[in-house]
Amino acid sequence: MSVRLQLLQVAGLAPRLLGESTDLVREFFRRQISTAGAGLDRSGRPDLYYTIFALAGLQALGTEVPRDEVEAFLHTHGDGAKLDFIHLSALARCWAVVGKQRMPRGLDRLLLERVESFRKPDGGYEGDAKLAHGTAYGAFVALGAYEDLGHTPPHPLKLIQSLKRLETPDGGWSNFPGARIGATNATAGAVTLIRHLGFPVNDRVGDWLLAQAHPQGGFLAVPGAPMPDLLSTATTLHSLAAMDRRISSEIHERCLDFLDSLWDARGGFHGHWADDDLDAEYTFYALLALGHLSL
Repeated sequence: MSVRLQLLQVAGLAPRLLGESTDLVREFFRRQISTAGAGLDRSGRPDLYYTIFALAGLQALGTEVPRDEVEAFLHTHGDGAKLDFIHLSALARCWAVVGKQRMPRGLDRLLLERVESFRKPDGGYEGDAKLAHGTAYGAFVALGAYEDLGHTPPHPLKLIQSLKRLETPDGGWSNFPGARIGATNATAGAVTLIRHLGFPVNDRVGDWLLAQAHPQGGFLAVPGAPMPDLLSTATTLHSLAAMDRRISSEIHERCLDFLDSLWDARGGFHGHWADDDLDAEYTFYALLALGHLSL
């Protein structure tokens, strides 16, 4: 099962905890796609990156995706030649949701060739041309594009080996070689990718992730961060599940309280306590976190 399908499967469990609010969330995701088929960013502008999260939210909640409209929007980006790494991957993934059979002939191959052009000499992936190394985030982005189009990145062992240089002395991962302190999302991404490709992860990593739990619920993006955030919470819960590590009942209840504090009656979730806006990305990660907390 691909990473995307795993995420959707877990996110699809969120209604167990959302209850009657599920319809509000479903309508929120519908509003995140314009009549022209584009997912909207926080400023209401069309954006491929947000499109994939809006589509994922609809899929997770068993809601029909407006395929015809989204397909028309995807065609405006052609073969992705003008897109950066992140948006190129999003284009590939959006086409997978619309249906590979709808793609122009040969576009899937061309998109993956473009994704591969962002591969670094160490075997990893990263969109920043100034960096000579891959990152955990880049690896996760590339894996999503490949898998959604029915393939696996070539030389997967080299991809795993590229992550070795990103390990930190404290037991986590960073997106930069030589870092002394790990970052939660880089660690969670590395764990998910490594476990997904069938390789083991040291149990110490699970201890590092659990240590990022905030006393008031949720997980920190980095040790000592001023507050927890929704992205770090969702990715931590997902990676801990990939390692078969359970959270304590105390952390579980505090995470539920944290998610509740981010809920907005308009149907979405804020990214953290200081966030005034709503978007499809954070709301999808709320579904993912709630799905894990429902198990």
